[in-house]
Amino acid sequence: MMLFALFGGVLLLLLWGRLRHDLVAAGGLFAGVLAGLVPESKVFSGFSNPAVLVVALVLIASRAFENSGALGLVMSRLGANERPLPVHVALTGTVAAGLSAVINNVAALALLMPLDMQAARKAGRSPSLTLMPLAFATILGGMVTMIGTPPNIIAASIRERELGASYRMLDFAPVGLVVAAAGLAFVALVGWRLIPARLRDARPVSREEEFVADLVVPAESAAIGKMFAELEPQAESADVVLTELMRDGEGLPGGGRFHRIAAGDVLVVEGATDAIAGFIQALGLQPEHNEEPAGTTPAQPEAPEKAKGHHDAERLAIMEVVVRSDARIAGRSAKSIRLRSRFGVTLLGISRRGRLFREQVQTRVIEAGDMLLIGGSRRAVIDAANWLGVLPINEASVTPARTWKIALAIGLFVAAIAVASTGWLSFATTLGMAVAGYAAAGLVAPREFYDQIEWPVVVMLACLLPLGAAFDEVGGTALAADFILDLTRGGSPVVALIVMMIVIMTLSDVLNNVATMVIAGPLAIAMARKLGVNPDTFLMAAAVATSCAFLTPIGHKNNTLIMGPGGYAFGDYWRLGLPLEIIVLVVGVPMLLIVWPL
Repeated sequence: MMLFALFGGVLLLLLWGRLRHDLVAAGGLFAGVLAGLVPESKVFSGFSNPAVLVVALVLIASRAFENSGALGLVMSRLGANERPLPVHVALTGTVAAGLSAVINNVAALALLMPLDMQAARKAGRSPSLTLMPLAFATILGGMVTMIGTPPNIIAASIRERELGASYRMLDFAPVGLVVAAAGLAFVALVGWRLIPARLRDARPVSREEEFVADLVVPAESAAIGKMFAELEPQAESADVVLTELMRDGEGLPGGGRFHRIAAGDVLVVEGATDAIAGFIQALGLQPEHNEEPAGTTPAQPEAPEKAKGHHDAERLAIMEVVVRSDARIAGRSAKSIRLRSRFGVTLLGISRRGRLFREQVQTRVIEAGDMLLIGGSRRAVIDAANWLGVLPINEASVTPARTWKIALAIGLFVAAIAVASTGWLSFATTLGMAVAGYAAAGLVAPREFYDQIEWPVVVMLACLLPLGAAFDEVGGTALAADFILDLTRGGSPVVALIVMMIVIMTLSDVLNNVATMVIAGPLAIAMARKLGVNPDTFLMAAAVATSCAFLTPIGHKNNTLIMGPGGYAFGDYWRLGLPLEIIVLVVGVPMLLIVWPL
């Protein structure tokens, strides 16, 4: 009863949401130790659990995939042409689900959401029609593999503890693939039509702030040898406008449209932040480096030292920022504040109340409210934005894709899966080796290596696992299992399975899915043992149900991420989410019984 009360208090605080979830979990763990419910020898055992390590390592691997250019390549192909809405939803949903199967699903949504909103602007429709299907697709894709979502990792850990062997990487695939395919078909053909009328008829999202930027053509660029006019298809695909071709600081006659591009030429383009980033990646361009002459350092607090070395290891980025009234650069120019010499960051463009500036960008006095486009290594851009006191609005990677980087990123990951599937080494070990390889090859920079780990989630999971183990050891899960079995007494095990999934789905819609799985996993095994059936059937059902957080914006982080950009209200999610959860039950239960027979 003491553990029930402690767990109840932890869950209520997590639902309340006013306190950080990692602090709530840690507080509950330490309260359990003080009350004698959790042995002191096991208080930090969660941090050595393979489930915790895999969650952290997957986040680092996600960054390596992004830095290699593999994801940018997929995104550029995905947004190449305008398509009918059902086709667009099906295509982006499939790519989103595929990415979510191998990388963190929050990272997958963060990569695809700007692309989806850009497609909405081009098509002249509201992004509300596609953002919710996209977010749900990333959640569905996580069901396919062990690393697709933290609940699957926890399920594998629980199976190892309770049944003596963990799940393998693709054990989730037979059920997960069919459920994800059915869910994707629904959201593509029917789901987007269930978006409330006020959102479907809303005005399209306003166009992003645009800039005029000077882009240098390096010797290895794909643009070398082409006529300036030949770049129109790439420019149109990226949604930028080619303005002028410059050579040796002078504009060429006729805008240079019929001149062949040489190394060192400067392409002048106009477009939004994401569009310019896509154009840079497509042709392997670089932001123009406007070196600032030495001069008197302004009477301002010194900026941090510009990072030396590891430049190639860090991905290049451009960032759109707004100048606040109290920003250091307000009333100053980039040249006077020595932006480039301090940080290695270039001011690419200025937009002031819709007016674009290209001439004298480095010497023009910046005003409060101006929108600036700055470029450089990602770390330098972030440091510069923080020191200048400007507000970041949008960030886009411009690191060009390299075939060897893409091959290395994918190859190491596939090798980790292959070795783990043989049973020679655990997946946590092989993934750790792959991540070490990413670091050695420079696919993840030293300064961003640990930044990629979502430490609050890691700490919460590490603290909840000992509590969950204690709850199971004293019979709490058996008691909860008896309660559900009493509700279904006289029915078949299939009825108990369905009721358990509905209970877990409901809990997952209001509670973090990690916390839900910590409770649901042991509960599923306890129910299976009492019914005398295959524990894998119930444990897999619990993993599927835990991932089904479609009814509220708080059930999953991806639901929360789209709430603002999509203009959704709290009560909008169930319109698409409830039918989707019913489809998961209708399709998932028969598949569970086929793949994991009772």
